[in-house]
Amino acid sequence: MEISDVLARMVKTGRLGPVFVGADWHDVTEALGEPWLMLTGRRRWRWPRLYGHGDLEMSVCRCRKVSLVSLQTGREVVQLSPALTGGTGTFPAGPGYADVVAALDRADCPWEPYASLAFADQCTLVATPSGAHLTFEIPEGEEPVLNCVDLLGDGHVCPQPDAGQSGAA
Repeated sequence: MEISDVLARMVKTGRLGPVFVGADWHDVTEALGEPWLMLTGRRRWRWPRLYGHGDLEMSVCRCRKVSLVSLQTGREVVQLSPALTGGTGTFPAGPGYADVVAALDRADCPWEPYASLAFADQCTLVATPSGAHLTFEIPEGEEPVLNCVDLLGDGHVCPQPDAGQSGAA
């Protein structure tokens, strides 16, 4: 399976296996194991947290719901948990614009340019079924190369913690 096919399935459905905006963090870790990377918020607040399984990053809110999903593809290789891909989970990075668009078309996933995020060195497509953003870097004189795919948050707001639980893990 090519990375462009994994991406097309992800943006058409808004999911990558058990990972989607609104997923319960317990379900994600049960399926994928503990994250490979974790960063906490600033100051004394411990939430939201940014977790990573290879090049798949997830922001998780205080109530342990996934609030944002981002797949980084602008590296030398893209690493995903084999549980997500059914293979090794390692792919050549930087799929080109034409390859990504062809994969979206093969998957019958409608898309459109997102003019608000188009600049001289960047352009973005929106996959209309999920609202996912596919952002391409445009190296000078070359075809655009996919840099990241984002499944954006759904506007979830965590309930306020009880007094004394402001930074509890």
